[in-house]
Parts: sequence; structure tokens; C-alpha cells
Amino acid sequence: MRQTLDLTVKTNTLAVDALAEASSLPKQRIKDAMAKGACWWVQKGKQVRLRKAKRELKAGSRIQLFYDDQVLARKPEQPTLIENKGRYSVWYKPHGLLAQGSQWGDHCSLLRLAEVATNTPCFLVHRLDADAAGLMLIAHDPKAAGALSQLFSGRTVTKIYHATVIGQLEAADRLIDDPLDGKDSVSRVTTLALDDQSNTTQVKVLIETGRKHQIRRHLAGIGHAIVGDRLYGLGHPDGLQLEAVLLAFTCPISGVEVTFKLPD
Repeated sequence: MRQTLDLTVKTNTLAVDALAEASSLPKQRIKDAMAKGACWWVQKGKQVRLRKAKRELKAGSRIQLFYDDQVLARKPEQPTLIENKGRYSVWYKPHGLLAQGSQWGDHCSLLRLAEVATNTPCFLVHRLDADAAGLMLIAHDPKAAGALSQLFSGRTVTKIYHATVIGQLEAADRLIDDPLDGKDSVSRVTTLALDDQSNTTQVKVLIETGRKHQIRRHLAGIGHAIVGDRLYGLGHPDGLQLEAVLLAFTCPISGVEVTFKLPD
């Protein structure tokens, strides 16, 4: 069942009561949806998630509920905290986990799970496809988020990925610079291992830009789609074989060179 509620309360009331009166949903389901980030209201001029079912709403308050029982029933695989640097932390995001939530909820997102795990505010610094896995940074205050985001937009972060592609691809720092969406895009591909039996190749990809689906589109464009790529190749039971394995940059907070790398 999927439904959207958008109402302005006429009298002072509790959030859960207002939503229950305006819908056919039981209060327990509404509480669950609110806890999972499917309810929104305006606070201090900003639209934010409302998680407290017993929040008292004043007359004239606007509240929205985006209810989808299939979305709310999903159980995410948990991310792994690699290192907590205080003002930011480094996480391993598993395949299938969103970087951030949508209006329908955020309980299946790295941002929310990191917030719950650290009990601190969390801010998204960069993105990683939901189908992909690997290293991601999460900031814990707005200034740290801004400083770290500038590193990515300024192309001063070394980003290395491993992927398994279809076919035999022999490459040594092969440059792929086909523009994507009218913007310059640069990927460099190096072969790590060939597998004749499965007719696949494991490659290392270093990207100098961060366009949407850049690695997936570049590799598919040279005839070697990533194994499990449902958009640009063929699906696979094990999902998309793409993983962010290394992030390196000069920390804008400490000024020290840092490298975060997954074990081989």
C-alpha cells in the first residue's frame, strides 16, 4: 500500500493523532513510518523529518506522510565504521544501501544508520551508487561537511575502485575520457587479474571526475560492462561488482595527508 498525506492541522494535536484521523492507517504503523523518516514538517523555516509521534502540533502546522509499506518493510544491511576522526568518520557502505534517504524514508541509508550508531549529527559529503559498495565519508558538523565536499568538487581526492567486468580487458593505465552528459569525464583503468574460465577481468579504476555512473558508463562504453550492472549491462545474482577501495586526501581539518584503504 502506498499513500501520501499532506494536511494542515486545524487545532492543537499530537502528530500521530492528526495522521491517524486523516488516514486509514493504525497508529502503530504511523509511528513506525515516522521513526523510519517518512514523515515531514516545517521547523524553523526548513522542511525536516518528524520522527516523534507524540510531537504536539499547533493549529496551522503542516505535516506530510509518505507511506509505502514495501519501502518501510526493507531491512538494510548494516554499514561498518572504519574510523572515527571526530569531525568526520569513514564507513564501509555495503551493496544495496542508499547513501541518503528519500521522502519515503531513510532507515535504509548510510546517513541515518551512521547517525544512529554515533549518536551525532551526520552530513553527506559525497555519493556512491546504491548498487555499489565501498568507502564513504560522513561529516559530523556543517563546516567539516563543507570543507570535505570542496575536496571532492575540487578534484583533490584520490578515488580508486575495483570492478569485475565482462570479457578479457588488458589495460595498463588506459585513459577513458569520453564526455558524460556534456561534461568532461576522466577514468583510468588498469588490469588486476584475468579469469578465462568466467570470461571476466578484475580491474582497478582511478577516477579524476565524479559524474553520475561514470565508471559504469565508461566501462560499458568500451565493451566491458561491470558484472551485475542492470543499467548498462546484465544483472547478476551477486549484484554490481563495483567497490570503492581507497580514498586519499589532505585533511582540511588537520592538514595531514590521510589514506583510507580496504584490505586486499
